[in-house]
Amino acid sequence: MMRLTWTTVVAMILSTPAVAQQTRTQTNPQGAAGQGAAAQKAPQQPFPPLSTAQQAKLDGVLTRWEAQSQATKTLDCSFTRWHYDLFAAPAGIHATRADGELKYAAPDKGLFRVDSLVFFNGMKEGKPQFKAQEGQYGEHWVCNGQALIEFDRSQKLCKVQELPPQMRGKAILNSPLPFVFNLDAKKIKERYWVRLTEAPKPGIILVEAWPKRQEDRAQYKLVQVALNEQTLMPQALLMYAPNFDQKTAPKWDHYEFSSVKRNAIGARFQQFLKHFNCTRGNTYVRS
Repeated sequence: MMRLTWTTVVAMILSTPAVAQQTRTQTNPQGAAGQGAAAQKAPQQPFPPLSTAQQAKLDGVLTRWEAQSQATKTLDCSFTRWHYDLFAAPAGIHATRADGELKYAAPDKGLFRVDSLVFFNGMKEGKPQFKAQEGQYGEHWVCNGQALIEFDRSQKLCKVQELPPQMRGKAILNSPLPFVFNLDAKKIKERYWVRLTEAPKPGIILVEAWPKRQEDRAQYKLVQVALNEQTLMPQALLMYAPNFDQKTAPKWDHYEFSSVKRNAIGARFQQFLKHFNCTRGNTYVRS
């Protein structure tokens, strides 16, 4: 599956299953830079230029989304992630399912922890079977604003990577997919080819973002985000692998988030911040 930084995953908030599954069928993501010599060419916009009216509508959505997203100071939720790979599981059946917890505190604290991970284990009586694998626990990351701490539960170790000064504070959101939290409409348009496409159902605004920069394209080929038309809160997100191709490399991730709690205050806020404090013991390995 695609390996994501915690800031990338933090951007995938408030997803719903029905919208996400419908969203996947709207677009066959093609047109990003290829492999080998083709990858060395300057990337080209993967869709025709927007008309004046289309651009104005997009600008209005991004401006409203920016105002909404920057109001989020803390977030606490559960998540489910389905990873699809047609070479690992039949069409329409996920290859893995991960359930866990996600927390965020502006501007630079985050937690991403998989609590349950199962893998496709064949078919039985026409129904897919899933099973956990020994030693496979899924990701567990914490960012406390000064360091990124990655836990390896199979080895009972963790790695601590100090963040350079220029990556602390709000600057950490310059990493991939600065959607939802502190979204900057101007920077989004500078870093991504963005357009609005036909939504899968009424009441939804569907946004597509194709990365321009190589460092972003190395992490994903295309992101599709479904926004609530009234609140501009993201309701679904799908992320396609860098080399996604419907036939040769059909890999993508589908995220859902539930039990969402935003903007903790008072004592609840102080309790919330304790989740980002990590005790350093002799099991730590500094990278």
